[in-house]
Amino acid sequence: MRTFFKFFILILVITSCDKLDELTKFDIDYDSQVTIESSTIIDLPFNVSTPDMETNSESEFEVNDTRKDLIEEIILKEITLTITSPETADFSFLESIEVYINADDLDEILIASKTEVDATASVLELDLADSDLQEYIKKDSFTLRMSTVTDEAISQDHKIDVHSVFAVDAKILGL
Repeated sequence: MRTFFKFFILILVITSCDKLDELTKFDIDYDSQVTIESSTIIDLPFNVSTPDMETNSESEFEVNDTRKDLIEEIILKEITLTITSPETADFSFLESIEVYINADDLDEILIASKTEVDATASVLELDLADSDLQEYIKKDSFTLRMSTVTDEAISQDHKIDVHSVFAVDAKILGL
């Protein structure tokens, strides 16, 4: 009977720890916009960067009852590109795209890409790289650089909203 009781307590503790761990996870969303200018050049890579994106990480951590020093990991959970102008545009002009993150005093790294772009889509979800990005998000700001290759000319500038979601995992009670 004691063995069963000890086993039951052990299972209860493990389950409780898993539930506590879930309470220390939260998402941070960032939105920006880039413009791909009209061009007649195709099959050549070119770069487009977002403006500096303020992280506001200290306040995000505080709202979620944690601190910078308690963060275990921050990963990119989702990045979506949406064409907002021209209204009828789609990603048919795009052959491939790679997205890099950079911040002061840190090396630029690849965080997402897409090599086969759906030509009829006006919304594009990118494939994610598996990287811990906490050092970038802990900075005051970061930028995203998009390296793109087009496979057809575009006659109008394309405005694209960039929505990214970063999943934050903090330590439980500082342990």
